[in-house]
Amino acid sequence: MAGLCEGGNEPPSSLKSISGQSGQLGSGQLGLMHHEFIPEGRTVTKELYVETLRRLWDAVRRKRPEKWVENNWFLMHDNAPAHRAIIVKNFLARHNITALDHPPYSPDLSPPDYFLFPRLKSHLKGRRFNAEEVIANATRALRRVSQNGFQACFQELYTRWQKCVVAEGNYFEGNAVE
Repeated sequence: MAGLCEGGNEPPSSLKSISGQSGQLGSGQLGLMHHEFIPEGRTVTKELYVETLRRLWDAVRRKRPEKWVENNWFLMHDNAPAHRAIIVKNFLARHNITALDHPPYSPDLSPPDYFLFPRLKSHLKGRRFNAEEVIANATRALRRVSQNGFQACFQELYTRWQKCVVAEGNYFEGNAVE
């Protein structure tokens, strides 16, 4: 997973997500900005990831020009091998993209894991589709997420980050931060 965060010096309030499993998704507080699906049987390599970042970078330029001009966004990665590759780090440096570290094994800090995938599953659950139908139905489900839904997701991320800081990075469940 990776995410593009809009914002300043505080933990971001907006996130653009990319998933390497079945597709690559881009969203911000204003809703879905970019999406593409990875062909069946294809693996997310460092080269594919750089190409995805290039398209994501272009989407920011076209759809959020104020963020582009001010360079007021951050990329949030998980620790997938493709995300840590030198070719990716070089791309980020060359394009002056700030990457925020993501703690390993932290699906609770990954908006696709706690927000987006459950919504997609609820729309697709219990039905059988061929690959083209999955893509069409997933795209419709993504586009149905309202601006308020995305904003709530990013506020939840901020709250989750705060809990993680209070817990000093230690594991906790639910709201039980000691």
